[in-house]
Amino acid sequence: MPVKIRLARRGRTKKPYYHIVIADARAPRDGKFIEQIGYYNPMTVPASIDIDRDKAYEWLMKGAQPTNTVRAILKFKGVYYRKHLMRGVAKGSFSEEKAMEMYQDWINAKEEKIAARVEQTKKEKEEFWKMVSGEIKPSKKKADEAAAEAFREGEAEGGDAPTAEAEAATPEAPAQPEAPAAPEVKAEAPAKEEPKKEEPAKEAPKAEEPVKEEPKNEEAAKKEEAPSAEAVAPVVAAAAATADAKPDDLTKIEGIGPAISKLLNGAGIMTFADLAAKPVADVKQVLTDAGSRYQMHNPATWGQQAGMAAKGEWDALKKLQDELDGGKPPVAASEEE
Repeated sequence: MPVKIRLARRGRTKKPYYHIVIADARAPRDGKFIEQIGYYNPMTVPASIDIDRDKAYEWLMKGAQPTNTVRAILKFKGVYYRKHLMRGVAKGSFSEEKAMEMYQDWINAKEEKIAARVEQTKKEKEEFWKMVSGEIKPSKKKADEAAAEAFREGEAEGGDAPTAEAEAATPEAPAQPEAPAAPEVKAEAPAKEEPKKEEPAKEAPKAEEPVKEEPKNEEAAKKEEAPSAEAVAPVVAAAAATADAKPDDLTKIEGIGPAISKLLNGAGIMTFADLAAKPVADVKQVLTDAGSRYQMHNPATWGQQAGMAAKGEWDALKKLQDELDGGKPPVAASEEE
């Protein structure tokens, strides 16, 4: 039967602890096991490990295979170091008494390191509570023991004395840790001095002082700008005149769609009058330059239609458009057919 040294999970959600067990490799993780040889809690700092080293060594020598986590635990607790020493005894390197002495020295040194780590963690917790609340967090176990002793003394005397003694004892416990609270407040004072480091930011406007020298050349700049304003005046007037002239809807001319209307506007033809005054050859050239997509259009009647639209002769324009075929003269349409 294949035997493994594995962990069996216990505890509740998000707070697990594990039993180190000897179990059949085919059994479920938390199912039936042969023997429990230890305990492992990874949620504490440092992790809590309690294992029977002798039983673990015996099962290891019988061929039980540990999982990766259990192997790390056995190495940490010195079980594999003992196996290594026993291998040296089998080879005759040293006696078994010497091996067990070396093993015990290793265990003692390891336990001292663990104890030092526990004390360090305890001090770190105390410093944390001092930093947060200015006092050390009271231990619940010690408070419970003090209350139990006061209760026992009250029972021995008989009467209501225990309650008075308990009340007198309770304020004394927090009174001791309250003393370091005052220096903690003073320690926070340097934090208020941090905004003083921002004072150099006020010196930034000094870099802008050279800008004050610019007024010396303002008169020359005004003289240079004066003629340019006079030269720009005619251009501004022309632009204002073109802005006042609202473009006509050239799509009212049969044969002109929205795309061709934008194309003509880009060529400077904004109104019906502009289109009527434009030679047919020039309009045809605009269409040709736009590409093969517009070369198929015939602008022969666009000028005539635009002239009627510019004069407001909409009835005559409507009659002419009824005779046209897509903006083309009837003769041209029949020739194409």
